[in-house]
Amino acid sequence: MTTNTTKSTYGALPVTGFIRLADLRKILPVSDSTIWRRVRAGTMPAPVKLSEKVTAWRAEEIRAFLDQLGQAA
Repeated sequence: MTTNTTKSTYGALPVTGFIRLADLRKILPVSDSTIWRRVRAGTMPAPVKLSEKVTAWRAEEIRAFLDQLGQAA
């Protein structure tokens, strides 16, 4: 029996790698402003700057964040 470790349990969320804001919108049912407000408040993982014009979140950190939200609900 083999296990597929690349299968996502959060829809469009990859197992590893980076997630851009456009992809994060598909996962979190909140506005861009709310996402950035949560980042500033420290209640959501901060993104990393991949280049001058590219900002993304680590998939692993978003998974952990979503797990925390699920436990709080």
